[in-house]
Amino acid sequence: MNRRQALAYARGTLADNNIDEASLEGEVLLRHALGISRVQLYTDFDVDLSQAHEESLRELLERRIQGEPSAYITGHREFYGIDFNINPNVLIPRPETELLVEKAISLAQSHAISSIADIGTGCGAVAISLAVNLPGVTIYATDISAPALEVARCNCRKHGVADRIVFLEGDTLKPLPGPVDLIIANLPYVGEPDLRRGGPLSYEPALALNGGKDGLDMIRTLCRQAGRKISNRGLILLEIGQGQAETVTALFQETFPSARIEVASDLAGIERIVCLRLT
Repeated sequence: MNRRQALAYARGTLADNNIDEASLEGEVLLRHALGISRVQLYTDFDVDLSQAHEESLRELLERRIQGEPSAYITGHREFYGIDFNINPNVLIPRPETELLVEKAISLAQSHAISSIADIGTGCGAVAISLAVNLPGVTIYATDISAPALEVARCNCRKHGVADRIVFLEGDTLKPLPGPVDLIIANLPYVGEPDLRRGGPLSYEPALALNGGKDGLDMIRTLCRQAGRKISNRGLILLEIGQGQAETVTALFQETFPSARIEVASDLAGIERIVCLRLT
């Protein structure tokens, strides 16, 4: 079996087992099995696979068919054009979270923002993406999980921004040494009933997903802590789940009655980002 045939086999196997984006994932798993880049795959399409490589590919496909996410199989996930190391101690970055980064960069370019706190940093995808694109800003990244912070630090060193991100272990905003200009957070917002259904989410750390009965426990905690951790005329950017915008907006209004609050939708039309601006 050559690489062309192996790619067709991988894609077909995943498609036959109802894996979403089978074409892309088949290519990703084949390249991982071979240890080659995308350019190498398509440049040397007719090179034969060794028996060891064929066995490796079949093992990877079986893991994917059983439900294990490709990001955990390969140990990598691209986010905002940057490659991040991933393991089961951290949540897999989602494409919709890139909207959070885009909004933060836009705000930083139009407001006097010198410090940002990324709350629940996980693998560091948001904090590092901001550090790469906003070199003049000091960034704090907090997480309650020590293993997650170790992954984030590894990614930080990998992308050369270790001197501009301060990692802090602790609950939500508590570890911050003082107020910041922008709080950005992708906190756990999945409700417990949805987690109990299993599926792909069962492979990811419950600590990074479980938002309590209605998915808003951690968001309520952030609201309670935010008053002491945000500067005058500061901003909060929060990623939320489907159907949570109205409740989260009400929480913000109760905590910050004079603030301006906006809601932005993702590419699927789902209300995904809540932005609060102190006046």
